[in-house]
Amino acid sequence: MKISKFWGQSSVVLAGIIVLGCASATVPPPVKDELKANAAPQNIIMVVADGMGPAYVSAYRYFNDDPNTPEVETTIFDNILLGTVRTYPHLQSGYVTDSAASATAMAAGVKTYNGAIGMDVNKQAVETVLHRARKLDMKTGLAVTSTIVHATPAAYMVANEARRNYAQIADSFFDDRINGKFLADVMLGAGTDHFIREDRNLVDEFVANGFQYVSSYDELGSVHANKPLIGLFGKSSLPWSLDDSNPNRLSALTAVALEQLNNDKGFFLLVEASQVDWAGHGNEIASAMAEMNDLVATMKVIEAFTQNNPNTLVLLTADHSTGGLTVAGKDGYRWDPKWIKAFKASVPTIAAGMMKAEDRTAYVSEMFGFELSEQESANLTAANSEMTGRDIENMLKNIVDERTNTGWTTGGHTAVDVNMYGYGPGVSHFMGNMNNTDIAHRLFDILDARQ
Repeated sequence: MKISKFWGQSSVVLAGIIVLGCASATVPPPVKDELKANAAPQNIIMVVADGMGPAYVSAYRYFNDDPNTPEVETTIFDNILLGTVRTYPHLQSGYVTDSAASATAMAAGVKTYNGAIGMDVNKQAVETVLHRARKLDMKTGLAVTSTIVHATPAAYMVANEARRNYAQIADSFFDDRINGKFLADVMLGAGTDHFIREDRNLVDEFVANGFQYVSSYDELGSVHANKPLIGLFGKSSLPWSLDDSNPNRLSALTAVALEQLNNDKGFFLLVEASQVDWAGHGNEIASAMAEMNDLVATMKVIEAFTQNNPNTLVLLTADHSTGGLTVAGKDGYRWDPKWIKAFKASVPTIAAGMMKAEDRTAYVSEMFGFELSEQESANLTAANSEMTGRDIENMLKNIVDERTNTGWTTGGHTAVDVNMYGYGPGVSHFMGNMNNTDIAHRLFDILDARQ
């Protein structure tokens, strides 16, 4: 079954197009009375590709293109595009959001200050869609490539005035309850530094309360069904996709989460492709495309699940765009991704290895997957011990950006609108241009229609 079938009947899509033509700014919010209980989805999968502005999706299309065919092939994103999302935070933080404020907006429908986790501007805790799902006795879960207490997953789970209060946030993951239950049945990502500490071992506490714990990908194959699960596969993040033993690690975690959460009462699952954002912050195009590859693999896992469980609403968006990626840099009419298709590691890993290599040119050529020019080789040879690791990384990234003609405007976030994708029952309520807070409001309506 093709993913496009989950859009519903053609009349639904046509209705969405008509609304788009008539509305001045956004699709009207859904009317609760129209969301009959038998029309509300049983399951909701919310996918956040952190930092994935529109340029990343375009870049991935070209990166994934088969040069032997006359057209540029479409990607899984192109078939499920719904509209765009406005990302600005509460205006006391200006127009450019961070991940915490944006996640709080998408999770709770509240604009807040940058850095806030599940709190409004008055530092009052707010209810999230994950909380509401829990109150409805649905199962809930997280699958991310960052630490599970990072800004996006944390904002769906708990409340804290500052996103970097990781120990406090981790404590809340265990201490907070909804109707006497833990906040989530499945939590997969990284975070051993935050959960296994000198002052408290939260993993032991979870295990003592009925959770199973895994710390390696191999252990995922032997987890018990219908038993709560926490999996931490790194100290503060998973390795880069390019550096990981499983480059599609998010898709693997998502597959396990879906299997563990699937039940007759439904579930809410948050999936975050966390490191698209980190590649953007680092202005590292090869890692960005590798993280996009993992996201695509994840969306295919979700698609396979929805084929057997069609009563599932799937939404995919970004919290903001990172790096100001430009798919064609200073040389104008050219972008050439062939130079990053054979990368064997992330730039930070290659930079560290280069300084230890006897033959720097041979090492970098091997890791990049192409032969360096004489000038590129000379630059590497001239690198000395007084240069910082960041200096070496920038030297390597400059080679890649020159070869591909990739441009970046910042090492931070930008305020551009991001794309919204989705399919499944209820998807028509997410068409058009919406505020990020609308995502939560419409999910609350859909969840309430289940009662």
